[in-house]
Amino acid sequence: MIKETRVILKNAGTINPESIDDYIAAGGYEALRKALSMPPGSVIDELMEAGLRGRGGAGFSTGMKQQFTSQGCLDCPQRYVVVNADEGEPGTFKDRIIMEEDPHSYLEGTIIAAHAIQATKGYIYIRGEYYNSIQKTEKAIQDAYEKGFLGKNILGSEFDFDVEIKLGAGSYLCGEELTMLESLEGKRGNPRIKPPFPAEKGLFGMPTLVNNVETLANVPVIISKGKDWYRQYGTERSPGTKIFSISGQINKPGNYELELGVTLRQLIEDMAGGMKDGKPFKAALLGGAAGTFVDSSMLDERMTYDNLREKDATLGSGAVIVLAEGDSIYDILQNCLRFFRHESCGKCVPCRVGTSLLVRKGVELLNGHSEKMLILQEMEKEAELMAKTSLCPLGQSPILPLKSATRYFAEEL
Repeated sequence: MIKETRVILKNAGTINPESIDDYIAAGGYEALRKALSMPPGSVIDELMEAGLRGRGGAGFSTGMKQQFTSQGCLDCPQRYVVVNADEGEPGTFKDRIIMEEDPHSYLEGTIIAAHAIQATKGYIYIRGEYYNSIQKTEKAIQDAYEKGFLGKNILGSEFDFDVEIKLGAGSYLCGEELTMLESLEGKRGNPRIKPPFPAEKGLFGMPTLVNNVETLANVPVIISKGKDWYRQYGTERSPGTKIFSISGQINKPGNYELELGVTLRQLIEDMAGGMKDGKPFKAALLGGAAGTFVDSSMLDERMTYDNLREKDATLGSGAVIVLAEGDSIYDILQNCLRFFRHESCGKCVPCRVGTSLLVRKGVELLNGHSEKMLILQEMEKEAELMAKTSLCPLGQSPILPLKSATRYFAEEL
């Protein structure tokens, strides 16, 4: 039986999240002191060699992202750090526990990241419904200013950094980094065309580093304890731990921090208390609405970025929605498609038209207006076209749950 490996959540439940003194007593802000004594490039190298990958879903190298941002536009007057705390992916609630139980951990990581790329201004973009997260982050920022961890000449280092909170208005699309930057600039949350990427031309046209809460909460641990310590967890290509948000037909839904490489079976049986009412496992939706269905053949596969990708599945944000025998794959899939239709901003035709078409085809599939396999094939063809031509990840996402549901449950559908 496996147990939790609490690296990011080590303080959750053990300190008062609204007390900066408690955080400092637990070793907080020592990583910042150490980072400020290091050249910015050395901080980036440490994160790169530790193998930290973004915990928002893409799994891109955090150190490499910082390096690109630090090298983008060398004569620019400003660089920014933006914390993506929007967390709009259905089934995902892992950033929330960090913000509510240990807000200084990701705030410290944000300041270190700012030092690494030599940014002097930061924004934390939090979804407006996360009331407790907002309140506790506001308190953490206020206390950090009072203790000299934010503001001018931080800890006598001649490094200046200011940060403030901006609230999201509930748009799923604004969880995508370029759309979020549009929102931060006071514009409607529509996607930008890539390239340029934020590292080159981000917020207000300046190089911008965008990381989510969980990613930044890893940064102080790596700087404090070193890359070799960090690499003892996880796998060679996916080092460290991951917070999994598990819900659905299990006995103990919640957040569990485990080493990357854990299996789905271990997560369900050892952590989540097994299947509810002893019902047999049927499927899991990994990564939320923009994720992939898997069946029982994937129960013993290692949950890492690369292994799941090789199996045409996704780790995504770490959401795991568990279904039992008797649950309808169609209902979950159609809910995902309706969600995408509702959240589409309408800017690009493939997504605006395609999401509505997929929902209509889904209704035809249920009512059996024609050959059902033909309808499924038409839906896949449309979703593939959307994936190739849509401006942002929303329009590129329906193919993931649709194709994986068809792969494993075509007969049921």
